Amino acid sequence: MTPALALGRFIALERPDDFEAWRDAARACLMAGLTPDAVSWAGDLFAGESGAPPPLSDASQPRVSRAFLQLAQMAILHSEPQRFELLYRLLWRLQRDTRLLQDRADPQIRRIEALAREVRRDIHKMRAFVRFRTAEDAEGERFVAWFEPEHHILRRNAAFFVNRFATMRWSILTPRGSLHWDGETLQEGPPAQRGDAPQDDPAEALWRDYYASTFNPARLKIGAMLKEMPRKYWKNMPETALIPQLVAGARARELAMVDAGADLFADEQRPASLGAIADALQACRRCPIGCNGTRAVAGEGPRNAALMIVGEQPGDVEESEGRPFVGPAGRVLMEHLEHAGIDRARTYVTNAVKHFKFEQRGKRRLHKTPTAKEIDICRFWLDGERGLVKPKLILALGASAVRGVLGKTASLEALRDTPHTLDGGAELWVTNHPSYLLRLQDGQRHEAEQRFAADLARVAKRL
Repeated sequence: MTPALALGRFIALERPDDFEAWRDAARACLMAGLTPDAVSWAGDLFAGESGAPPPLSDASQPRVSRAFLQLAQMAILHSEPQRFELLYRLLWRLQRDTRLLQDRADPQIRRIEALAREVRRDIHKMRAFVRFRTAEDAEGERFVAWFEPEHHILRRNAAFFVNRFATMRWSILTPRGSLHWDGETLQEGPPAQRGDAPQDDPAEALWRDYYASTFNPARLKIGAMLKEMPRKYWKNMPETALIPQLVAGARARELAMVDAGADLFADEQRPASLGAIADALQACRRCPIGCNGTRAVAGEGPRNAALMIVGEQPGDVEESEGRPFVGPAGRVLMEHLEHAGIDRARTYVTNAVKHFKFEQRGKRRLHKTPTAKEIDICRFWLDGERGLVKPKLILALGASAVRGVLGKTASLEALRDTPHTLDGGAELWVTNHPSYLLRLQDGQRHEAEQRFAADLARVAKRL
C-alpha cells in the first residue's frame, strides 16, 4: 500500500499520524484545483481510482509557511476525526491569503491551535508519567510500561525515550500501538492491553519511600497538582497511592518545618533596634541563601511607620545597592504607591527573605524562589522588624511574603481584596508582587495592573 492514495474525491492515509503522507496528498489536491468541499479524508479505501489526481495545466506549487507546517505537524496527531479536513481547508485559504495565520481571532485557526495545544500537553504527560516495571523475556531483563495516550503521539515520543533510556531494553505498550527498544533497534508493534504489562516490581517500594521523603507539604497546592497530574494517570503510577495520606498529613509536617526553623534561633535574643537587626543580618548563615556570598538587605523606613510592605527577597539590583525595592519591580511598586497617594518616605519596606537567592547563568544572576523552609527561618528577622515598627497595616506582596507574615502557606486569591486581623491587631492586606506584572504580556498586564492599583487604593484608604 502506498502511504497515501487519492481516490477521486477520497483520500486514505495508511497511518493516522502520517504527516508526510497527508502533506503529499494535500499538495496534489491543491495542484488539481480540488476545493475543500470536493475532498473527503475519510473515504472508502477501495472507492474511486488509485493514484494522485493530475495537476491542472497551469497549476503552480503551493505556498506553505514554516509556521503552518509546525502547526500542522502537531495538530495532525490529534484524535479529532476532522483534523485532516480542517488542515486542508486552512491550507486552501492560505493560498489566497498568505497572512491569514497571523489572525488569532479566526475561528478555524483557533480551533487548530487548540488541537495542537492538546497534543503538546499529551506529549508532555506521556514523558512525565510513563512508569517502567521490570519483566523477564527470552533475552533477560526488560523494562515495560503501560500508558494510555489521548492522541496519536506514540511515534512522536519515540526519540525522546530512545535518547533517555538508550542503554535499557524497554517496551511501551498502549491501546494505539507499542514501541520496543533492544538497545540498538526500535521496533513498532500492535496495540496492547493493560494486562500485557507487569503490575508491580520490587523497586517500587524504594521509589515510594523516595517520593514520600521528597514530598514538600509547604509547597502543596492541590488544584495545581491535579492540573499537572490529573487523576486519570494515577492508576499507572506507584507513588500516587501515597498522595492521599501525604496530603492529609501535610499541615502537621508543615508546622514541624516551621518549628524546625524557629529552633535555629531558640537561644538567641532579637536585636533591640532596626539598626542592630541590619548589622546582625550580615552574619546570618542559618540557611543556604545566607551562605551564598551575597549581602543581606534589611528593611528600610521609619520605625513608627503605619504601613509595612513585605516583598519576597532582594533582587540583583537590591543586593548590589544594599537597599530594598530599588530594581525594576521596585520602580513599578513606587510608581503605583505614588499614584495611590501612599508616601514612600513614611512606609517601612522589607522582604520575607533577606538574602538574594539566584542561579548563575553566564554573567547574569537569575532569581530563584526561596523554599518554605528558607522563608520560615528568616521569619526571625521579619518578626523582629514587625515587633519594633508595630505597623497598623501590613501589605504582603506575593505568596512568599504571605508565608513570611503568617507562618504558613495560604492562597493569595483567597486572602485578596479584604483585610485580615493579625495577632497584635495589625491588618494584613495581600496583592501580587510587582515582578509578576513585569512578566505579563501587554493585554494581561494592563488588567493585572488595574487590579494591583485597586489593591493599593484600598490600603491607602485605610491609612
